[in-house]
Amino acid sequence: MILHDLISYELLRLIWWLLIGVLLIGFAITDGFDLGAAMLLPFAGRDDLERRVIINSVGPVWEGNQVWLILGGGAIFAAWPQLYAVSFSGFYLAMFAILVALIVRPVAFKFRGKRDEAAWRARWDWALFVSGLVPALIFGVAIGNVLQGVPFRLSPDMHIFYDGSFFGLLNPFALLCGLVSVAMLVTHGGAWLVLKTDGVVAERARRFGGWAALATLVSYASAGLVLWLWVDGYRVTSALVTDGPSNPLLKTAVAQPGAWFINYATSPWLWIAPATGFIGAATAWVSLHFRRELLALCSSAAGIAGIVLSVGASMFPFILPSSIEPRASLTVWDSSSSQLTLFIMLVVTAVFIPIVVVYTTWVYHVLWGKVDAVAIRDDRGHAY
Repeated sequence: MILHDLISYELLRLIWWLLIGVLLIGFAITDGFDLGAAMLLPFAGRDDLERRVIINSVGPVWEGNQVWLILGGGAIFAAWPQLYAVSFSGFYLAMFAILVALIVRPVAFKFRGKRDEAAWRARWDWALFVSGLVPALIFGVAIGNVLQGVPFRLSPDMHIFYDGSFFGLLNPFALLCGLVSVAMLVTHGGAWLVLKTDGVVAERARRFGGWAALATLVSYASAGLVLWLWVDGYRVTSALVTDGPSNPLLKTAVAQPGAWFINYATSPWLWIAPATGFIGAATAWVSLHFRRELLALCSSAAGIAGIVLSVGASMFPFILPSSIEPRASLTVWDSSSSQLTLFIMLVVTAVFIPIVVVYTTWVYHVLWGKVDAVAIRDDRGHAY
């Protein structure tokens, strides 16, 4: 027996679908508080010292947190090449905007302190704000468009045709999903700043984070209601071949009202995902109100995980539906790499992901504690 045959093609596909979800959640939770802190920078910090406290709360860890984004992008490229091809070409301008924002962030970190001028530093502070807002908003908008279906089609030889436009992505439901993303990451950033700072910065972050937690609850509930009442989901209408070739055109599928809730009806335990999203955001709001620092951060992280998982639970087995040719929709079972590729990647992942997790845990352990405003004011013991 060939070694990679020890794990079936079907199981490998399912494992990699789950791993992509884990990587996306890892990015949303770790880099999420960086983005949230950046969005809160002009509001939680009112003078240069306070803003330096905020920047230094994420300064030692933000680069490491982006590892999860790189891992997620690389995993999609290798495990789901058709998904990578459609999404990165169809969402090209949106992805470019995210890339520009992520490039601006380190530049702003490094150049902000090069001049001791209020106007100079204020401009870089707003650049940091934009670098947090743009990715948070666009990631949410992208999820909203995925839930509605993306306007792409496939030729018989698997050539991809994308018939959408950048401004077509900015539809009301997608913008509502973008609001969910922004609100939950501002909540997470506020919880992080409450944990890592003190004084007026922590108090402002607590207040803004609490408002964002309430906005998360309202916007998430609104998005779910709109999804149920007005957004068509997708359903496979032919027999599913879970270990067959990666050719989406071998199946048939249709758009159908309420289809994204079928999985919850057939597997009620999946309600754990959206319930975790609501409970996490609600607990974060309560924890921020009563100044339970660590509980607030853990609760907001759980809320993020629940919200992301609820999207996957709703769509399974779809990973990217097509709004103009439903049978071309990409699913877990017909858009992956080969069995050998998935197996080799799984072996590599089993070796390196634990190393990343252990190293990340050690870094956070070493850097545990609040940022010392006195040390920053005296120009000692700080990164920025």
